[in-house]
Amino acid sequence: MTNPTVRLDHVVLWVTDPVAAAGFYGRMLGLAPLRVAEFVAGEVPFPSVRVDEGTIIDLAPHTLAERMPALPGATGSAGHPVNHICLALPPHAFDALRARLAEHTVPMTDIGHDSFGARGKAPRNFYFRDPDGNIVEARHYG
Repeated sequence: MTNPTVRLDHVVLWVTDPVAAAGFYGRMLGLAPLRVAEFVAGEVPFPSVRVDEGTIIDLAPHTLAERMPALPGATGSAGHPVNHICLALPPHAFDALRARLAEHTVPMTDIGHDSFGARGKAPRNFYFRDPDGNIVEARHYG
């Protein structure tokens, strides 16, 4: 069964040199770079590359790992090859997911605001772990 209201928003990859990584993904896969100049200028913490109209790959420098707020019980997750996946949902599905997770006592972070993603800034987001320990971010736009 698939749910057409759930979409993959972005994947975060840990890289040594985000500018070089953006160049690689641009050259090798034809993915358009995003926020590279802003990253170089120190205005944003990482650049990204666009996969399609609704999906990007964030290229996070390893130095960012030590500043990532850890999800309860996920100490040490930052800095691995893939940090988390992000699912974008409609606002009502976002609220319903958070309620279901709380009902099943799944640990999650507080609500974050204005987090950058594939479609710009998301008004709200939060993180939780799946049963295998994978970190998932849920967010909504608009």
